[in-house]
Amino acid sequence: MKSFNRRSFIKTTALAGAGIGFFNSAKAFDLPSSSASYKRIGIIGLDTSHSEVFTKIINNGGPEMGGYKVVAAYPHGSKDIPQALKMKPGIIEAVKGMGVEIVGSIEELIKKVDVVLLETIDGRPHYDQALPVMQAGKRMFIDKPIAATLEDVKKLYAASKKYNAPIFSSSALRYDANVMKVVSGSIGKVIGADVYTPAELEPNHMDLAWYGIHGIEMLFTVMGPGCKTVTRIHKDGTDFLTGVWEDGRIGSVRAIREGASNIAGTAFGEKGIAPLGPFSSYAPMITEIISFFETGKPPVSEAETMEIFTFIRAADISRKRNGATISLTSV
Repeated sequence: MKSFNRRSFIKTTALAGAGIGFFNSAKAFDLPSSSASYKRIGIIGLDTSHSEVFTKIINNGGPEMGGYKVVAAYPHGSKDIPQALKMKPGIIEAVKGMGVEIVGSIEELIKKVDVVLLETIDGRPHYDQALPVMQAGKRMFIDKPIAATLEDVKKLYAASKKYNAPIFSSSALRYDANVMKVVSGSIGKVIGADVYTPAELEPNHMDLAWYGIHGIEMLFTVMGPGCKTVTRIHKDGTDFLTGVWEDGRIGSVRAIREGASNIAGTAFGEKGIAPLGPFSSYAPMITEIISFFETGKPPVSEAETMEIFTFIRAADISRKRNGATISLTSV
């Protein structure tokens, strides 16, 4: 059986989502000559296409980027995920070509920047990479998955509180235009939603944290918090998750590893039915990240992120128990 190729998917969607206009002028990426004229972003992890695409969008951005520029990057992330190691040399060269300085340590990076994008594709080193940033009191966006395990998600938020260093994590699908219409009330109260998403598995991460997180974030964005139970049907090429919310509403996720795939879905409301997705651009999420860097107010709460990862953990338990219904409060 041929598995869904996450690397080819993210490369294709990254190029589409960035917008071709961001790529046309080399001069667009020249950084200001005075460090006082802009706010400095550092990147940790150049083993994902997000690092390249986010740099292009931010450094070519207009007023919505708030004067922020990516100026330095620490390249190392995963030590053993093949696709990450294969992508890293090309991403390093692409980012260097945009005038970004490559540094030898996270400690060196921290001295050169005001805020941080933690982009390492592998969630396992996130806590160790994030800790010195938080100890320095710097605001940080942590790309998905925020961590490989629920335990590490808890550790990250505990450190964020201890060092008074705000963090947040999100999929770009949270800020999809169709999702935002539903959140704004276009179909009234959402009474249910069904989403589908690529969901290649990576053995060192909770199953749906690695890539299924996109669809799950979309589901929670329109349904809101309050999921009570999750039930998972697992087959080699597909998972099907059913969540029941405390008020009786039902949301589902079809996690796809075989055949055609995309990230999209349908929301069912009191006043209508609306499409969700598909993915179109990273720009709306990056605008939210810039706003977070300015205000220090995370647009996605710790409570919601914790519930999402508890849902994912409960789904893994359901798989191990042959599709048993698992209460999130028992995880």
